[in-house]
Amino acid sequence: MLPYILRRLMLIIPTLFGIMTLNFLIVQAAPGGPIEQVIAKIHGTDVAATARFGGSAAGETALPGGLNAKISEDASSSRYPGAQGVDPELIKELEHQFGFDQPLYKRFLLMIVHYTEFDFGKSYFRDESVFHLVVSKMPVSISLGLWTTLIVYLVSIPLGIRKAVKDGTPFDVWTSAAIIAGYAIPAFLFAVLLIVLFAGGRYLEWFPLRGLTSDNWSDMDWPHRILDYFWHITLPIVAMVIGGFASLTMLTKNSFLDEINKQYVLTARAKGLSESRVLYGHVFRNAMLIVIAGFPGAFISVLFTGSLLIEVIFSLDGMGLLGFESAINRDYPVMFGTLYFFTLLGLVMNLLGDLAYMLTDPRIDFESR
Repeated sequence: MLPYILRRLMLIIPTLFGIMTLNFLIVQAAPGGPIEQVIAKIHGTDVAATARFGGSAAGETALPGGLNAKISEDASSSRYPGAQGVDPELIKELEHQFGFDQPLYKRFLLMIVHYTEFDFGKSYFRDESVFHLVVSKMPVSISLGLWTTLIVYLVSIPLGIRKAVKDGTPFDVWTSAAIIAGYAIPAFLFAVLLIVLFAGGRYLEWFPLRGLTSDNWSDMDWPHRILDYFWHITLPIVAMVIGGFASLTMLTKNSFLDEINKQYVLTARAKGLSESRVLYGHVFRNAMLIVIAGFPGAFISVLFTGSLLIEVIFSLDGMGLLGFESAINRDYPVMFGTLYFFTLLGLVMNLLGDLAYMLTDPRIDFESR
């Protein structure tokens, strides 16, 4: 197994390099870079998502890095849309600050070299290192992703097995109706409902509406810290979990039904084995393979894309919101830093998924292939 793990770890390097290269080229070809964002701020035409540079005096605009520029009265030709009327010296200074005065290939190679050292650079607009930003947002995203995935799997797998055993009974019909109804409700809409009902929106005020912990969390003892943490994440987790049962439950049910009807199950029953021994000693190992295969993708999806609206609604500053804002603001260091992190995490999770295959069914041997 060790040689297989080493080969997979070595394959992460070219895979990660290819993904970063492709996305770097796509981003460079996309219109509206960070300099265009600054120009829009100067002209007062920026959108709300990019308005993070702070206030400024009349005729003067606050810019990244403490730059202040006045709009020139002379129109100047520039390769940046909307740059007419902006001092050309400011454009050159911005290009130097953002590194755009370097050739494309040099910027890419420099980025790759720094990334091998986990040096993601500094955010264009937040005046913080990307590494510090990612680390500071990770507790929110990991909390949402880990607890959501764990609860969904802990509920869906036993429920799917029970539905397979009780296939066609009223229990199967009613549980199917319930999970499909939950799947049909968007997570963000259910989150709004939870706020109205339980977070002081109109009726009860049982749960907080903002943050992952209370302001005085550091002053609490550890039992109260744990209770405070779960008190804050209850509603976001419930909102994300509500629609996550359907696909995994039905996948588990169908996998067990497919295995239950096979000859080896009939043989095991004919030998007088108990139903639990048949299900969990023989069927479970084979039926769970397809369920395990989807775990890495499910975890990464919940960790990044699935939590974006939930983070916005519950004022949770996590990785999903960070990645979205960096894409809107064309904050390239943060964009590529989060991409690098999630790509690396996804590749490692795929490796862990394959190892889980072998632990679930020892007959599977990737090394021999």
